[in-house]
Amino acid sequence: MPRPLIVAAARSEVAHVPAGLDVVVTGIGKTAAATALTRHLAGRSDLDDLVVVNLGTAGALHDGLDGLDGEHGLHEIGTVLNHDINGDAIRALGYDPRDRLVIGESPTVLATGDVFVTDPVVRARLAERAQLVDMEGYAVAYVAQEFGVPLRMVKHVSDNADEGAMEWAVLVDRSARVLGEWAATHLG
Repeated sequence: MPRPLIVAAARSEVAHVPAGLDVVVTGIGKTAAATALTRHLAGRSDLDDLVVVNLGTAGALHDGLDGLDGEHGLHEIGTVLNHDINGDAIRALGYDPRDRLVIGESPTVLATGDVFVTDPVVRARLAERAQLVDMEGYAVAYVAQEFGVPLRMVKHVSDNADEGAMEWAVLVDRSARVLGEWAATHLG
């Protein structure tokens, strides 16, 4: 049976994960997530039966994903996009930017970038390619693929990627409770 390694950006996102599970808190943003997870995995000698499980919050890029009715809000991610890289320009130079990573079978697409999305224009542009947005998922997926470690990514919608996202610190506990319940059911 695979051993889960829970990876989250903030301790508040995993505040309700059952005790006894291995947790790495990376910090906010792609660089912090990539650095922390790389450091952790490089320091381990036992990657064979490990599965990285990225738990965290995300902003909804479409209406009806916010979970306020109790039926929605928790999503397993199938594809992650690096939304703040100019992949077309890099491809034009003859390189593969690897700006789209398939990590599972779910149809849900997560766009990751270092921009905290609150602008309706940015939200609308991202909504053309994804359902959710966060700031670490792509980096976690990239590192897991580089190390050859399986990955599951589960996000709970904390906000609508609009001006309400600035209330994240108040909203995160609701998401953390749902994520903790998911971890207890699926990993505990």
